[in-house]
Amino acid sequence: MTNTHTYDVVVVGGGVAGLSAAVSAAESGARVALLERSTAAETGGNTRYTEAFLRMQSLDEVADGFEEILVDDFMGHPDPSIVNDAALAPARQEPLYRATHTVNPDYVATLAEQAPQALRWMAGHGVRFDFVPTPFLTQSTTRMAPVGGGLAIVETMGRAARALGVEFHFETTARRLTVSEAGVDGVLAQGPDGSALFQGAVVLACGGYQGNFEMMARYHGDRAMTSRPVARGGNYNKGDGLEMALALGAATAGNFSLFHAEPVDPRSGEPEAAIFCFPYGVLLNKEGTRFVDEARGTVDAWYERTTRSIQAQTEGIAWVILDQQGLAVPNIMAGVRTDIAPVTGATIGELAARLGLPVGTTEATVAAYNAACPDPAGYDPLAPDGLATTGLVPPKSNWSLPLEHGPYVAYPVMAANVFTFGGLKTTADAEVVDRDGRPMRGLYAAGELTGLYYSNYTGSTSVLRGATFGRIAGERAAALRAAGASVGDGQPLEAGV
Repeated sequence: MTNTHTYDVVVVGGGVAGLSAAVSAAESGARVALLERSTAAETGGNTRYTEAFLRMQSLDEVADGFEEILVDDFMGHPDPSIVNDAALAPARQEPLYRATHTVNPDYVATLAEQAPQALRWMAGHGVRFDFVPTPFLTQSTTRMAPVGGGLAIVETMGRAARALGVEFHFETTARRLTVSEAGVDGVLAQGPDGSALFQGAVVLACGGYQGNFEMMARYHGDRAMTSRPVARGGNYNKGDGLEMALALGAATAGNFSLFHAEPVDPRSGEPEAAIFCFPYGVLLNKEGTRFVDEARGTVDAWYERTTRSIQAQTEGIAWVILDQQGLAVPNIMAGVRTDIAPVTGATIGELAARLGLPVGTTEATVAAYNAACPDPAGYDPLAPDGLATTGLVPPKSNWSLPLEHGPYVAYPVMAANVFTFGGLKTTADAEVVDRDGRPMRGLYAAGELTGLYYSNYTGSTSVLRGATFGRIAGERAAALRAAGASVGDGQPLEAGV
């Protein structure tokens, strides 16, 4: 027997987008349920584990060039390393790729306009923001963050939601959407006491599909085997919201062949065990050869593309090798987030042997790199210095100092999946649209479930868009119910109907 619970708004997911939706809907006078797959102790999804950097120069103003860089990245202006990747679809070439993959410019404009208001609103609920240290020794933009990271958002906005009467249902997994003549009017879910129908306008905020290995293989092929969620919270992101909406004819946005990739130490179980120090050394694959320019520019702007090059190597792994000169870069360990010690060797040959790399090839690779390094005059580890190699393929564009001061250290690096790019298409009002471009009445979505990025992640915008459009979704869903949309006797639709 299915129990029925009647609400005005049903939010699926308890991360920043879901909590923002729940709080804003409750503030608008709606009776709100929040469904969360995890236990109460693990609630928050990716948000719980992220440092939640925000592309802002103050609480009242987005970072310089915010809209310009977002439009450039969102519109799918391709990175050559992606366009020319033989492992990806050969049709992804200019100008077709650029012309056919775009986002609603109103969405980008709304994000730029509403982000400061969303953060001020969260601050009013007790979330504190400040400029905190980042793991990037060189960076291309200003960033703020909540004091206490994403966990502070989960805890503070969770308390705000409870104070407003939001009812949390943990260990409850949304399975299907229900519909009536009024549109989407509820969610059929599975909880600790069996199946239950939660009636109301629906806000989907349950993340991407990085925790669903079947979906990862479906969209990413063999690359699904050489990545993992960047933190434990990603394992709860099974793609349910995406599949439920697709079953009703929802449209998609974003690049389903890519995900936001972060370079991590695969030996570590820590969330975001990132390795960002590679611009100050060399990256070698299992064959003992270099394969990418390790220092094309500021690490915050280039680490994702470098990580994709790492994933394209044999078994999706590489090693960053540093000497004592590299280790002496001021604060370099801020960019080494692993809790596992590096592999060390007195010589390059000894290090290669300990890594299981071909010793002769590794020694020759490092020797060729050393010989191509320029005079070190002008070296500046804290800004792109143009100190480039000469005659080396691939080149190294900045910070090219020879590796000649042992002992040497190495960290393994693989691609972690922070979130998937492909998702649901929404309007600037967070309404999910169907494949004919029409808003699907009663259905809203926000956060990493919504598709946005096409070729490169625009750093420090994910939590920001989750908060911004989560707040909008909650307001709109509550307003729809207040306008008199009736709760129908909706029935769950089978997948594919």
